[in-house]
Amino acid sequence: MKVAIVGIGIQRFGLPTDLTGMELGARAARLALKDAGLEWKDVQFACGGSYSSGNAEAIGNVLGLTGLPFTNILNGCATGGSSLLAACKEIRSGDADVGLVVGFDKHARGAFNASPSEYGLDDWYGEAGMMVTTQFFAAKIQKYMHDYGISVDALARVAEKAYLNGALNECAWRRTPIALEEIKSSQMVNDPLTKFMFCSPSAGGVALVVCSADRARRYADRPVFVRAAAMRSRLFGAFEVYGTCVSNDAVPNASSQASAAAYESAGVGPEDIDVVQLQDTEAGAEIMHMAENGFCADGDQERMLLEGETRIAGRLPVNTDGGCLANGEPIGASGLRQIHEIVLQLRGQAGRRQVAGEPRLGYTHVYGAPGISAVTILER
Repeated sequence: MKVAIVGIGIQRFGLPTDLTGMELGARAARLALKDAGLEWKDVQFACGGSYSSGNAEAIGNVLGLTGLPFTNILNGCATGGSSLLAACKEIRSGDADVGLVVGFDKHARGAFNASPSEYGLDDWYGEAGMMVTTQFFAAKIQKYMHDYGISVDALARVAEKAYLNGALNECAWRRTPIALEEIKSSQMVNDPLTKFMFCSPSAGGVALVVCSADRARRYADRPVFVRAAAMRSRLFGAFEVYGTCVSNDAVPNASSQASAAAYESAGVGPEDIDVVQLQDTEAGAEIMHMAENGFCADGDQERMLLEGETRIAGRLPVNTDGGCLANGEPIGASGLRQIHEIVLQLRGQAGRRQVAGEPRLGYTHVYGAPGISAVTILER
């Protein structure tokens, strides 16, 4: 049974805001319900998550206590993609016809301060500095740059594109373009990644209304369908966040496994995708995820970025809304922001950042600690 997305809602990302994370989620939910022409009492189930703003289920205290089943989901940055996957399974089971997927967060300033014990790790991992994700991602992209000839200019081009796209997005946090040289010369955080190559913890809320495909036209003139949704976790020896070892042999990572499963389920390949959203916790992540999700060979990103292939007017537009770099990352909402953007693109409602040529297939990819990747393929 196909699943349709018939309503979307988003609250502008970023800080400061007087609203709590839960209030941001509730506002996004009301917008999504309005978009679908439904009321909260019509929703038969809900799925969603938050990292810093309380149990997502408690959003019922704001929207109303209707007794519906609500599944709380927390999979790091992959929370949003995992929540949509759970909702799809609920509808495909035949147990429900209409559901809500919601994610929200409002994080404090500064880097996340996770404890090794929360991830089954000993204290030495934190003492070595690897719980600081800026340090981990810098180490990972350094190795990738060495192995495949990626330059610092390529990293800067990813960030430059993000801020250009964010300037076109009324819901983005950072809406001012930043020049390539300013990105390169900004404060070094963890070599080779500078200040403007990293996203920041943020605030925001996103919600989707989903239903069985046979009901889609009741609620939307232009429904978007979930062609495939897949999630995978890390294998032993893969170079993943919060992993304690890396194999000398090539070990598939969670993103490549999830993407392969999604392509197989959808019956399409990366060459069929028209518009893409990739996890870009930092500029290097977008570069690595381009290859891990099958959109290019390792090392080909240097040429693609130089030639503008991933810009909105390029052959393969990536992160048309500015991605995490321009929006920041409220963990519970981030993956659903990607879905929201692809739905807008497939509906033809993305305004100044609309991809030309009436895109038919969109792709989203989120990657979260500890090494969990979720992929969706959407179709108009």
